[in-house]
Amino acid sequence: EEEVEAVDSEGVKLYKNTDSNGRFHSDWLSMMYERLLIARDLLKDDGAIFISIDDNEVHNLRHICDEVFGEGNYIQEIIWEKKFSPQNDAKYFSLNHEQILCYAKNIEKFNRNLLPMTEEQISRYKNPDNDSRGPWQSGDLTVARKTEKDVYEITIPSGKKILPPEGRSWAVSKNKFEELVKDNRIWFGKDGNNVPRLKRFLSEIQQGLVPKSIWYNSEVGHTQEARQETKKIFDNKAFFDYPKPVKLIKRIIQLSTSKNDIILDFFSGSATTAHGVMELNAEDGGNRRFIMVQIPEKVDEKSEAYKAGYKTICDIGRERIIRAGEKISQSPTLNPKTSNLDFGFRYLKTDTSNFKEQKNISDYTQENLFEDISNIKPDRDDLDLLFEVILNLGLELTLNIETKEILGKIVYFVEYNSLIACFDNEIDENLAKELAKYNPLKIVLKDDSFANDSDKINFEESLKELSPESDIWVV
Repeated sequence: EEEVEAVDSEGVKLYKNTDSNGRFHSDWLSMMYERLLIARDLLKDDGAIFISIDDNEVHNLRHICDEVFGEGNYIQEIIWEKKFSPQNDAKYFSLNHEQILCYAKNIEKFNRNLLPMTEEQISRYKNPDNDSRGPWQSGDLTVARKTEKDVYEITIPSGKKILPPEGRSWAVSKNKFEELVKDNRIWFGKDGNNVPRLKRFLSEIQQGLVPKSIWYNSEVGHTQEARQETKKIFDNKAFFDYPKPVKLIKRIIQLSTSKNDIILDFFSGSATTAHGVMELNAEDGGNRRFIMVQIPEKVDEKSEAYKAGYKTICDIGRERIIRAGEKISQSPTLNPKTSNLDFGFRYLKTDTSNFKEQKNISDYTQENLFEDISNIKPDRDDLDLLFEVILNLGLELTLNIETKEILGKIVYFVEYNSLIACFDNEIDENLAKELAKYNPLKIVLKDDSFANDSDKINFEESLKELSPESDIWVV
C-alpha cells in the first residue's frame, strides 16, 4: 500500500490531520509511535514521561505506550479538570477533563516526589494545648475492621467509658494506647469529654503530600487561566486558544524531577514547559534545564500573532521564553537565593549541512567551475559552522561559548580552551602564536582561511611547536 504525504522541502507537513481524513487514527498513531520510541531512548533510567491527551485517542495511546514502555512501567492515568464551568451546549456530557498518562522508563528506578504542603494545609495544624512539640492535627483512632484484641473499653478523662463503633477496632493495641496517653499523643477534646483521637504533629509528618490521581483546576489551573497567562506575557494579545497552565506543568515537574534534571517537551507549542521550569527553579533554587522541540508550523495570516510579526509557532514560543524569564527575574516574590538565576537559552533549528556536497567530475561545466572554491554554502554564517562542528565532535550544545577578537580576527572559545574556532580569512602564523598561548585541545579552521598553502603550513608548524598537544581540524 502506497501512502502519499504532502510535505515541503524541509519535511514539514503542508496539511493538518483532521478527522475528515480516512486514515486519521492511523496517521496519528504512526506519528506518535516513532516519537515515543525516541522519547524512551532519551529518558534516563529513573525518568518518566507525562502525555496529555483527550478522549479521542487515549485508548489508542495507552496501547502504544504499553508496547513502547512496557505494561509494567505504567504508573497512572491522571484526570485533569481543564475547564471550570460546564459546556451547556454539549449534546450528551460537558467534557471538562483531559487525561494525562504517566509511564516510567524503569518503574523499579523511578522515584516519585511528594507535593509540598500549601499554606492552607499547614494552617490546619493548631496547638490548643500548647504542646512543646508544636502544632498538630488530630486523626481518627479507629480502623475499618473488627479485631477482637483491639476492641477494648477506654475511660476518657470525664469518666465516660467508650468502645469503638460497631464493626471497627481501635487502631492500636491497649498497651500501645496507654503509652500514647502517657506521651500526651491522645486528644480527648478541650473538656476531656470527646472520643479519643491521635495527635499528628506537623514536625513529625512526612514533609509533603502523596499526589492524587485527580487534579482539580483550583490546584493546577485550567485552559482559560492558561490563555490569560499567555495574554499577559504578550501585551494582552491572545496568540493561543488552548495552552497548558504553568501550574499544571510545575506539578508534573515537582513530582518527577530532581533539581538538576533536564525536561524535554517535543510538542512544546507555546513553551509553557520552559516557563514552568524557570518559575520552579526561581522558587526552589533548582538548576533544571529544558529542551523545547516544535515543528515550525506557520501561523494563520489572519491571526493576532501574525499581525504582531510572528510567522511560526516557534517564533511565539521563543519570545515567550524571553519575556517569561524577564518577568520571573523581576518578580518581587523571587527567592533571594535564586536571584542570580540564568534565564538564557539557545535557539536552534535543524537544517542541512553547512558544507556543499562534492560533485562528480562530470557535473562540472565551464560556468560552474569556480562555484566550489569554497566548500561552504553561501547562506551560512560563522555560528552555523561552529554549531555543526560542536555536533560533529560529539560536544554538548549547552557548553559555554565566548567570542574574542584576536589580531583583528573573530575567535570562538568553546568551554574555555576545549575548542577554539576561527572562520575568518587571511589567517597566518601570527594568529597561531596567539592561539597557542591558550593551549587549546582542538583548533578548527576553514580550509580556505589561508591565503596560500605556505601560510597554512606555517600556521600548523608554529602551533605544533608552541602547543604540541593541540589538535588542528580544517573543515
